[in-house]
Amino acid sequence: MELPLSVTQIEEFRDRGYLVFRNMVPALACELMLSVTQQQLHAAQPPLEYEAVLGYPGAPASLDAPGGRTVRRLRDAYRRHECFRLFAEDRQVVARLEQLFGEPVRLNLAHHNSVMTKHPNFGTATGWHRDIRYWSFASSDLISVWLALGTENAASGGLKVIPGSHRMTILPAQLDELDFLRPDNADNQKLFAQGIPVELNKGDVLFFHSRLFHSAGRNTTPAIKTSVVFAYHGESNQPTAGTRSAAAGEVALRA
Repeated sequence: MELPLSVTQIEEFRDRGYLVFRNMVPALACELMLSVTQQQLHAAQPPLEYEAVLGYPGAPASLDAPGGRTVRRLRDAYRRHECFRLFAEDRQVVARLEQLFGEPVRLNLAHHNSVMTKHPNFGTATGWHRDIRYWSFASSDLISVWLALGTENAASGGLKVIPGSHRMTILPAQLDELDFLRPDNADNQKLFAQGIPVELNKGDVLFFHSRLFHSAGRNTTPAIKTSVVFAYHGESNQPTAGTRSAAAGEVALRA
């Protein structure tokens, strides 16, 4: 059987820390996910994360302030609707992950597992960070899988990445108290200059390493930018007992 990833693609992921797959998810599946997201946003269906609660720079001051009920993400996407679960378990996704991990795959339900929404006006920018800062595993070798449900570029607040940064040694002085790269650090300024946008269209899927530094700007378009994202690890890489990473459980997957 022909494997979905070539040797070149695997080497590219190991070198750059990310891969983009164009038109991986059919338009009809994306439209269904968008429709469900819009319905659940309108109903404020929990669990939710509000921009005002997260409190990044530029967020509404409180839930009662203008824009205070702006949703940043719909949590627990896996259990929200079958359309999200089907993407999380998609054979194309799992087969690629099996190649990259070199072993069977687990979907972690504690991390990501979200529909990300970036709204005009009140959707905040996100500084340079690594996803592994949130997570507790034996190894930091995890992969995030990000599906664009519409156009993602600089104008809509799309992702930027620093290629190869998952292999870099970062000193504590380069990070703030939340493990974001500090803008006032001279070494970080050199890193920021290496950042490139990852432009995506509806149905495109981005795989990126949990140590890869990435950021995102504000959404200056009139439309809500919507993405679905899940986090995966190899079966031998177990979450640390007693941590949030272990608390929500995981799903064993096979291609």
